Amino acid sequence: MTTDAVRRHDPEIKTFASDNYAGVHPEILEAVALANGGHQISYGDDVYTEAIQEIFRGHFGERAEAWPVFNGTAANVISLRSMCAPWEAVVCAESAHINTDEGGAPEVTGGLKLLTVPTPDGKLTPELIDRQAWGFGDVHRAQPRVVSISNATELGTLYTPAEIKAICDHAHELGMIVHLDGSRITNAAAALDVPLRALTTDAGVDVLSFGGTKIGLLLGEAVVVLNPAAVRGLPYLRKTSMQLASKMRFVSVQFEALLAGDLWLRNARQANTMAARLASAVREIPGVEVPRPVEANAVFAILPADAADRLRKRYRFYNWNEQVGGGRVEVRWMCAFDTTEADVDAFAAALAAEMHA
Repeated sequence: MTTDAVRRHDPEIKTFASDNYAGVHPEILEAVALANGGHQISYGDDVYTEAIQEIFRGHFGERAEAWPVFNGTAANVISLRSMCAPWEAVVCAESAHINTDEGGAPEVTGGLKLLTVPTPDGKLTPELIDRQAWGFGDVHRAQPRVVSISNATELGTLYTPAEIKAICDHAHELGMIVHLDGSRITNAAAALDVPLRALTTDAGVDVLSFGGTKIGLLLGEAVVVLNPAAVRGLPYLRKTSMQLASKMRFVSVQFEALLAGDLWLRNARQANTMAARLASAVREIPGVEVPRPVEANAVFAILPADAADRLRKRYRFYNWNEQVGGGRVEVRWMCAFDTTEADVDAFAAALAAEMHA
């Protein structure tokens, strides 16, 4: 078999801009090929989508139900829409992905009101939630209904099971429910060495956005309902949000490959381990500061802006905060499941060279 497609990039080049830059894990590609050939019922009534329900229940409990979608923005917006009436609102950290990096999709597409809270480390607490969880019954205020947290957070920090349970207990006492943006939930579980349900079902989370693309999938995330009483209309919301795949089997079979065995854990551990190696290496370079704890697969660093610009000509990455002052910027470097020790060491060496240029 031949193809007219041409490889238009060097597969040996790695970057540290995002774990979304990584390709597809070979075991995921094998699974997609396995599901190919012949005909299967469309729109999610195929045998592969049926099979992943039991797999998700094995990780998240007997009440769990997974609804595959194309991307993370959709997983978050559909989750929150299913949890909120039009007059209700979502309490989240000011730095939350739903507030900073989804182009206003929760507001524009979901019609959702976000009640944001500044946090020092990207993490909410019961006390911080209370800054916005008020005005119940006041017709002039959007009614706080959902607390949304991310694990890992946008700042690379992690919630422990106890911290999530405290949030869920507090929210439930207030008559609220809890959503977890789990675009990197596998990295969090691997770093904390706990099962996925310890950070979700067992802690009291009601709905989870489960991330797939950052951990090796071609495409696909999933809305995972852990408490059926917390949602309504989810299948209709998925359809009207243009997220019901006709050839769903190719989305679903990827989750089977990822979650039926330990691929999710292997991939997450690799990314996390490489981030720790990167942080250790760059801390040794004079003039480079690592101001935040490295808890998962993200490394934040402060360095001279001109050095960052020079390095960026060789490796792609993004500035996180350009207001550091003194001619310095804070950058974010992400490691992926396919980042290797050689990749990290070469990047650290390039950084050291640019710092002394």
